[in-house]
Amino acid sequence: MLTLNQVSGGYGSFRALFDVSIEVRENEAVAVIGPNGAGKTTLLRVISGQIPLSAGEMRLDGVSLRGLAAHRIVTRGIAHIPENRRLFARLTVEDNLRMGAFIPDARRHFAARLAWVYELFPRLAERRTQLAGTLSGGEQQMCAIGRALMSRPKILLMDEPSAGLAPRLVQQVFELVGRIRAEGFTVLIVEQNVQQILDLVDRAYLIEAGHIRVAGSSVELKHHDVIRKAYMGL
Repeated sequence: MLTLNQVSGGYGSFRALFDVSIEVRENEAVAVIGPNGAGKTTLLRVISGQIPLSAGEMRLDGVSLRGLAAHRIVTRGIAHIPENRRLFARLTVEDNLRMGAFIPDARRHFAARLAWVYELFPRLAERRTQLAGTLSGGEQQMCAIGRALMSRPKILLMDEPSAGLAPRLVQQVFELVGRIRAEGFTVLIVEQNVQQILDLVDRAYLIEAGHIRVAGSSVELKHHDVIRKAYMGL
């Protein structure tokens, strides 16, 4: 579904990714793990068009995404849930969901998609008139996921969904990710809770200093010496 081949990118003259190649197949959940500053967030921003790639090729369903603006990439079927959720805090839950349905196809099917998101996350229906900034951390993440799903994406990019949450809320977030998986969505997720995310995904990539260091199935990475020592404390 999504393939990156020898992709490089960064911020101005600063290069953060070096010849990165990854693949995400349909109905698969794939994680990108690694330390802070490794290039994980940059990778998702390149995929969603917020940062232009400086070299390499990126394709969705075999069609090149190179040079497309971020709003065009959304229409191709990629939705990005940024780190720290980035909700419109002074808008209601429902208005935040409405913002996720700005592309023409989503606007045409707004009522049906809103009902579907509320069915998937009943708590959002209960909070539909509440200001998003007053929600709990777990509810805000639920709203951010719901907003992304309003466009019915082919692939969902999730950047550190558990970041900044209390331990009791972290488990709620991973349950949300599991629920998205159960719905059959294709997911590419960046996450620092390595052990927990490897329990949820099919495959994973370890990125360090902008390079892919290790790649394999979640089972393989759980037992890889580098990951066990550096990221699991084993």
